[in-house]
Formats: sequence, structure tokens, C-alpha cells
Amino acid sequence: MITLGIDIGSTTSKCILLRDGKEIIGKSLLVGGMGTDSPKKAMDTVLKECEITPEDVARTIVTGYGRKNFEFGDGEVSELTCHGLGGRFVFPELRSVIDIGGQDAKVIVLSESGRMSNFVMNDKCAAGTGRFLDVMATILQMDIGDFDACAAKSSNPASISSTCTVFAESEVISQLANGVKREDLIAGICSSVAARVSALARRAGVTPMVCMSGGVAKNGAVRRALSESLDMEIAVDPLAQYFGAIGAALYAYRQATK
Repeated sequence: MITLGIDIGSTTSKCILLRDGKEIIGKSLLVGGMGTDSPKKAMDTVLKECEITPEDVARTIVTGYGRKNFEFGDGEVSELTCHGLGGRFVFPELRSVIDIGGQDAKVIVLSESGRMSNFVMNDKCAAGTGRFLDVMATILQMDIGDFDACAAKSSNPASISSTCTVFAESEVISQLANGVKREDLIAGICSSVAARVSALARRAGVTPMVCMSGGVAKNGAVRRALSESLDMEIAVDPLAQYFGAIGAALYAYRQATK
């Protein structure tokens, strides 16, 4: 049995094809999320690459910001549920998921059996999200993918005291004008994100084993700062950005086999 999970985020669209609830047989990711044609294109792409027709798919479940406005699914479910399911699929002993997306950050705590027992979300402020990092990358005229290597060169991370993205932007520009090294600014920016997210994690009652999901999981500098702040090892997997879609495909399988 083949099921499809689609995660429509604020900045990207991800799809996962799952066979019998156990094997990932296809995946796709396109830039562009809610309000764009990327979700449909991502779905068409993964089906075409796997030579599967829509009729071959037993059930399709949609999650993420755009889940309520996507007409090609059979149902929708919260991204909190899906990130927990997807994380547990990759890490069977997982107890906490830290998901830093384009527009929000959330911490999901799981019971021993894998059910969600608590969560805390920040979806009101860009600080502590991928959007914050994008803004800073634009100011510094850098590719966000280079943040990790650059931050590793820092010997004196800058202090970013502002908790608001707009004020932090002014603060970074001021420090740059005053000669603060770029690598020290980037290390400070990543530490600032980690500080905001670790506060969420403590409120949620985060407990090991902990993993990161979402696009920011690829940023090693944020991961390291978060690990130090929480004094916990933070696991990461190449599929981290697909956890929501994996969870949606698993949810679809469970529904289809009832």
C-alpha cells in the first residue's frame, strides 16, 4: 500500500511517498509554500519520479500552514502530530522534537509510547525562526548555507541583545559598522536563535532523546548553540526537513488500514 504525505510550509513544500507504512520510496522538496503552486508541483514531481499515478495512492494527508487550502488531499492533520510521528519514524527512541521552520518554532514532547504529551509554539514573532536567519543573511550579504562554516571561525561571538527581529537588524548593522567581525556576528546570531528556542524547550519540558526538524536543522551553528544551551545532545538526520511529510504519510497509512 502506498500513501502520500504533503507538508505545506510557509517557505517550502515537501512530499513523501511511503510503502506499507515502513519504506520511503520517494521524496520531493520545492521552494515555495502556502499560496504558491509549489505544493501541487512537489506532489506531481514525486509521483512522476516514482512512476506512480494518483490512483495508485491509497490515501493522501496534508499538513503544515497550507493544509486547509490544498484541494488534492484526502484529509489534513496538525503539523505537531506529523512532526512527532515523522521524528519517531527516524528515531524510534525519540522523546522531544525541536522544529524550527520558516515562520515559527515549536517544541513537541512525546511520551514513551510516542504520543504527544506537551508542546510549546512561537508563531507570533520571527525571532528564533528561519525568517530571522534569512533577514540576517540578507544584511550580511551571505548565503545562509555558509553560516555554519563561518560561525566555526568565530573566537568571540557577538552579543545580540534584541529579541525583536527589527531591532536585531539595526543592532547587527551597527555592530558591522563598528568593525565586529562577520564570523563573530554570525556566531552571535545563531546563538540568539538558540537562546529563544531553548527557552521554549524548557517551558515544554524537553527531555532526551532530542532531535531537530525543519530547515534550520541543517544549520550546524544553531544546533551546536542549542545543544550547549540545553546541555543535551541534539540529533539530526538528512531527512529532518521531511519529518512533517513523513508523519503525514504515516497518518495516511494508519487511516487507510483501519
